[in-house]
Order: sequence, then structure tokens, then C-alpha cells
Amino acid sequence: MSKETNLDLTKPFIEADALPQEAGASLSTSDSYASQIKGRTGLLRILKAASYSGAGFKAAYQFEAAFRQVFWLNVVLSVIIVFSPFSLSIKMLLVIASFLSLIVELINTGIEASVDHTSTDQHPLAKIAKDVGSAAQFLALLLLSVLWTMALMSTWL
Repeated sequence: MSKETNLDLTKPFIEADALPQEAGASLSTSDSYASQIKGRTGLLRILKAASYSGAGFKAAYQFEAAFRQVFWLNVVLSVIIVFSPFSLSIKMLLVIASFLSLIVELINTGIEASVDHTSTDQHPLAKIAKDVGSAAQFLALLLLSVLWTMALMSTWL
């Protein structure tokens, strides 16, 4: 027998009045723990951000087959773009669509990892989160295929 959970998604999880004044103030200051770890300004912060991005790419490639598939698809498409007879504007649109499909797959991978970290139990909200991420990726790949179809058709007409 399954237990249903009634959730009211219109109410915030934590009421602003419920936080102590000091806690609310410390969350918005630049002296928070996160800002101390990240660094405040300058080159060190940029280098750390680049390091985090590199770790994100590595994790997505290592642990997510869908990211690897989209990555290699876009590598092949990028090579084709370089040698294609398309105008510069068409090439730019195709590159943008390729990057968009990679960006959406990274976001989808992050959503899935976050949901799985929270709980591996089946939950309606977890299903919605994963399905919406998948739908976003479907639309990005559909856009990519539509633009490629239009670009190829423009060379034949």
C-alpha cells in the first residue's frame, strides 16, 4: 500500500519570519561561508570557478551516457560545420544550437544528480523534475535537428 503525500507547492518551505534576524542577515552578507571558500574577488576566484567548471564537465562526461552522446554528436556536427558550404550566419545558428543542446544536457544532468542525491525513492515531484529536464533536452535536440534540416535544405534550393 502506497502512502500519498499532499504537498502545497504554493507555500514557501521556510517562512521569512521564522528565521532569526541574525541568520537572515548572515545569509546575505559577503562574509558567508560560501564566499570565504570561493574567494572574494580577483584572479583566484576566476581560477576556482574554472576549476569547478572543469570538474563539472569531467563528472558529466564520466557519469552520464547522455552527455557523452550529445557531446560526440556535437563534435561531429562541428567538424561538418567547418567544412560545409553554409553562410556564416547559418553556421553561427548551428553552433549556437549545438552549444544549447550541451548546456541543457548539463543542466538536466545536474537536476538528475540533485534528485537522486535527495532520495532514490520514487516520488511524484522527483519524477516531474526528471521528466521536465528530459523534455527540455528533447526540445534542444529538436531545435538542433530542425536547424540542420533547414540549413541542408537551403543548400539544395
